[in-house]
Amino acid sequence: MKLNEVVPWGRSLEEYKLMFDLSDVDLTKKILGCGDGPASFNAEMTKQGYSVISIDPVYQFSAEQIKQRVQDTYQPVISQVKQNSDRYIWNKFSNPDELGQARLMVMENFLSDYETGKNSGRYLSHSLPNLKFSDNQFELCLCSHLLFLYSEQLSLEFHIASILELLRTSREIRIFPLLKLNCEPSPYVDLVIQDLSRKSFTVQIQTVAYEFQKGGNQMLKISNQVRDSE
Repeated sequence: MKLNEVVPWGRSLEEYKLMFDLSDVDLTKKILGCGDGPASFNAEMTKQGYSVISIDPVYQFSAEQIKQRVQDTYQPVISQVKQNSDRYIWNKFSNPDELGQARLMVMENFLSDYETGKNSGRYLSHSLPNLKFSDNQFELCLCSHLLFLYSEQLSLEFHIASILELLRTSREIRIFPLLKLNCEPSPYVDLVIQDLSRKSFTVQIQTVAYEFQKGGNQMLKISNQVRDSE
């Protein structure tokens, strides 16, 4: 992995709650954040006394390196959003510049917590589909803006192998969104559901109270009932 290939783009605890329909009980669970990148989710949760471990290959880099990459990619990303603004719903953010400022605040929150979090083992440089965790180490895994979103870059085989690995480590997975980067539905969703259903996992698509990409208001919820019943 090279840092110049990474586009760091993080989201807040408030957004995680909406994207993943997190209840007060969910927040108390032992949570694995998959692909969190420079989200402030872990930092905010930790301040409130909750348990989160975040994994992302970008965590192999220093805070200074990630900050520089954020600065390098900020204008190109916002420019693309402006060019494709009709693909997004502007209710939480009134325009691309307001979105950008919100993202920068989230990433500053992350960066202020990053070194402390790395030292305490909350930010780990792990890469799917092979994770260094025990079976059922987590109660809930939240996979934000990675699987399905990058369907053009990551194969169906990678998706299935990654989800099975997350199911090995977590009793339940929630994946958001189910769209690709261009806001079109991922062709992998139905194929993944079919594969996991054949393996006796409980899989359902759930509508959530968050929509920024048009049509991007659904998550995939997968319950590890195979192990729960053992």
